[in-house]
Amino acid sequence: MAKKVLIISSSPRKGGNSDMLCDEFMKGVLETGNEVEKIFLKEKVIHPCTGCSVCSMYGKPCPQKDDAAGIVEKMIAADVIVMATPVYFYTMCGQMKIMIDRCCARYTEITNKEFYFIIAAAENDKGMMERTIDGFRGFLDCLENPQEKGVIYGIGAWKVGEIKDTPYMQEAYEMGKMV
Repeated sequence: MAKKVLIISSSPRKGGNSDMLCDEFMKGVLETGNEVEKIFLKEKVIHPCTGCSVCSMYGKPCPQKDDAAGIVEKMIAADVIVMATPVYFYTMCGQMKIMIDRCCARYTEITNKEFYFIIAAAENDKGMMERTIDGFRGFLDCLENPQEKGVIYGIGAWKVGEIKDTPYMQEAYEMGKMV
């Protein structure tokens, strides 16, 4: 049975290094007959959480009228969620963090999902990237029965396109085929 795969690309640059890794992952997913949708957060309007507590204290939907609710709905419906970010100052970019924060209203419904993480960073030290992955894992710690299935550390790529001729592109493709 085909899985529903949702790729969330938070790169502010379409065709940026983390976004290119998403595309390779997607090729692998499609090759195995699974369904896939890629959301490019830059093309969406997503406001930061205001901390109003309408969702957590009163069980009501977030009162903000933007694209976040639709993305969360797709996360709930997906079997597999891929979260991709460029690394800025050793952590995920703001676009991804804002999206994670906006899951607050319905995070208890994001259950039994498989997760993959994709990062792209100028830094060459993979160990320094664990802070970014820890941020993703902190989100997973709040969910019911998440399964971390894989991480792609696209390191040593700063300028647009530098990731293209690295082994990380093949790794993303192969990991997509394993979904």
